[in-house]
Amino acid sequence: MDESTKRLLQRLMRRIQTQMLRTTLDKWGRLTGEQLRSMDFTLSKWALTEKLLAICEENELAVKHITELEMICESDVIDNPSQGMWYAFQLMDPEGTYYDAHSVELTQFKEQFKSHLRELIRHVSVKIKKHTDEAVWIRIAWGDTFSRPNHMKPTYVVHYLQTPYVFVTSLTSKQKPLLSQALVLSTRYQAIKDANLSGRKLTAIRDLLMRQYHQVFPTRYPAPIAENDQTVSNQHIEREQAEPAANRLQAACEAFGGGVLPQLQSAVYKLETKFRDHSNKTMTEREEPFKCVVKFASTNLLESLRHCASSGIASTPVTPLLSSIPLKGKNYFVITDNGPGPSSQMRQPQN
Repeated sequence: MDESTKRLLQRLMRRIQTQMLRTTLDKWGRLTGEQLRSMDFTLSKWALTEKLLAICEENELAVKHITELEMICESDVIDNPSQGMWYAFQLMDPEGTYYDAHSVELTQFKEQFKSHLRELIRHVSVKIKKHTDEAVWIRIAWGDTFSRPNHMKPTYVVHYLQTPYVFVTSLTSKQKPLLSQALVLSTRYQAIKDANLSGRKLTAIRDLLMRQYHQVFPTRYPAPIAENDQTVSNQHIEREQAEPAANRLQAACEAFGGGVLPQLQSAVYKLETKFRDHSNKTMTEREEPFKCVVKFASTNLLESLRHCASSGIASTPVTPLLSSIPLKGKNYFVITDNGPGPSSQMRQPQN
């Protein structure tokens, strides 16, 4: 193995938890049973790394084999916040019928995606693997005209073939057009757009966009929704406030969902509107729109907003500006005088 491959393996070993190491190496399948038994998993991570490096040298493993191990690690820690931000995209304008766009087979997709991407960029390394939840994981190591693919800074793409949704992390603005074109050409769609949804947890933005969470719909005769936390209080006050509290909880759950909610960390509203305040003529008479950015942040934003509405901290019914997060599956909005809508410009992904 060359030095860059050794560094990649060493970095992977630092990320794999010691108690998961044996299971991960077993999934990898590049070590014989005897080699796996020869590893003493009670030793330090440094000693295990040196032992694994020696075995990989003995087996003459190359970078393509190490990237297989990395893909196993990535799919096992998809909700690790240290992995960076995930961005959602949506494929648009299916060719033919709706069924045709959702009937692309994995083998066909793999062949076409690799072929199209290699036509666009000469030095690129692509690994594709199907995950247990039917997601297709794509690992891309980018190079350029004069340099080999950089396996230390790969891009990860997750695509559910039966849906138009694509999730991407670690993609630069320079690489974005290449990936977008390869995805469009290898699926039966004609365009791709930013879904204006991002977060550190892949499962959270996936569940929100694909509606894989408990939704509560308005009903003419709502049944009381049980609070998760029941506290002891004065019975007379409780009886008096029971109906308003139940109505607030119903409205909050209709707006944001019931049960466990997808863990979004933020929502951003970019305002580009006319300033309206009769007491401030200087700002009101300006021709150009008033611009500012409002950001809501929390470890679990939807849960926080639902609690604010159900507890009476925020008024109900919930403003459409906030209820649009789960309703539209977005957490990035541009507010103009025409009302809330998606951004007219693509956001730049993280470099």
